[in-house]
Amino acid sequence: MRFISSLLLSVFLICLLHASATAASHPNVMFILADDLGYSDLGCYGGEIETPNLDGLAANGLRFTQFYNTARCWPTRGALMSGYYAQQIHRDALPEIGGGGQGVRQPWARLLPDFLKPLGYRSYHSGKWHIDGKVLDAGFDRSLDMKNQGNFFTAKGNSINDVPVNPPAEEKGYYATIATADHAIECLKDHAANHRDQPFFHYIPFIAPHFPLHALPEDIAKYRDRYLEGWNKMRESRFARQKELGITQTTLSQLEPEIGPPYAFPEAIEKLGPGEINRPLPWTELTAEQRRFQATKMAIHAAMVDRMDQEIGRILAQLKAMGAYDNTVIFFASDNGASAEIMVRNGGHDPAAAPGSAATYLCLGPGFSSACNTPHRRHKTWVHEGGISTPLIAHWPKGIRAKNELRQSPAHVIDIVPTILEITGARKPADWQGQPIPEAPGRSLAPAFAADVTVPRDSLWWLHEGNRALRVGDWKLVAAEGTPWELYDLKTDRAEQHDLASKMPEKVQELAALWQKQTDEFTALTKKTLNLQPKAGAKGKGKGKGKAKK
Repeated sequence: MRFISSLLLSVFLICLLHASATAASHPNVMFILADDLGYSDLGCYGGEIETPNLDGLAANGLRFTQFYNTARCWPTRGALMSGYYAQQIHRDALPEIGGGGQGVRQPWARLLPDFLKPLGYRSYHSGKWHIDGKVLDAGFDRSLDMKNQGNFFTAKGNSINDVPVNPPAEEKGYYATIATADHAIECLKDHAANHRDQPFFHYIPFIAPHFPLHALPEDIAKYRDRYLEGWNKMRESRFARQKELGITQTTLSQLEPEIGPPYAFPEAIEKLGPGEINRPLPWTELTAEQRRFQATKMAIHAAMVDRMDQEIGRILAQLKAMGAYDNTVIFFASDNGASAEIMVRNGGHDPAAAPGSAATYLCLGPGFSSACNTPHRRHKTWVHEGGISTPLIAHWPKGIRAKNELRQSPAHVIDIVPTILEITGARKPADWQGQPIPEAPGRSLAPAFAADVTVPRDSLWWLHEGNRALRVGDWKLVAAEGTPWELYDLKTDRAEQHDLASKMPEKVQELAALWQKQTDEFTALTKKTLNLQPKAGAKGKGKGKGKAKK
């Protein structure tokens, strides 16, 4: 009996050691995503908003200076979690095929958790989803789905593990950003208690700082008067800091007073009152009432970013408490650039209510959106740099030796899946349920963890609501919906201020042919999947063309 007991104990210890070694050999992965965050909103990217926790990750890790998204929320999320351009998986429209936020992925278009599961990974989701299908069906073990994106002060409409929640009638003390972190911490605590022998993947997509601009009063108070000097001064200050940090080596873009919100809602402008303005006019041309109204909106945006950073700090503290911090790869990015949108939805807007409270519905608008996207041009939905440029922070004490270094290689959200697959040792199967899996366009960024090298690729491609672009090396071809191609050398002109199209028509023709070739390939793949015949091109929603309200 003693022999058998000793043998069983030995087997148990061997199994325990094997499980511990397996967990140690496969790093944990956490991807944190902001919503409508501007390129320069973080302190480590030149901003004045207090973001010490994210700045700390950057100081002990890497910052990518030329990382891209898809210009919009749902295409970015589909691309991020699948490794494909959104158009390849029915999550955004193509010229001959409709689609977009209601598109359904092909059966082979699996998300990252399915590929990590064979290695024993548990996967958690805390926050916004905005990908087709249910969260748990996508391979996640636990989920908080923040479906209610129109009111930060209630859980009504959200789901836990794909089951709708039922908040109390007299709900109090709820704030979505805090609730997102609470759920993430709960998942981590449960993992430490019950699944410590397994690695985890945790996807944490905050809603902040997406409109409506809702924030806690104490957070707003920190920034209430900070932006009264206006968006011109804010852009200049952030650009100066970016130059000092080495984030940018080119010029600051010029404001475009003729460019307003991407969609015109003139009735919303009227509801919001005389303080609202739908163009980034020079600050000196605004009335005192407009300056205060705009500065208050920016203060609420800053408060939302500040609170998100505070909640990220709580999540990081939990990682440290459970001994997982050093071997967790942490990424941070945004789904698109800051937004120029102005609208009133959900519960409407009460102009008598305190700005930032549940009864208000405010949007940042094009003035301060331009400042948040410093030094770039334009906003969310456009595929000029302001719409598609995002910070990317990568932090991993056990795997990234570089500290406080920049990486200049152009990269894209389609690169995240292959990067995570490489660093975890996971492999994608050749087919899924008998259907072959097409080659994905992304490239692993793991080589850039060790050195500032350019990740080799043929091109990066964009299309959203008629706005289109292609980047090959430092050349970028870009056009807003219904306008001719523009050509920029991003090595010297990341701000897209010097259009070379008329001087270099051959280069325009060459890149336009490449853009069309890529588009045709995606269209052929989608038609094959859906068995569609060509039909009229999908039209994007019209850009706001209302006159500036002064």
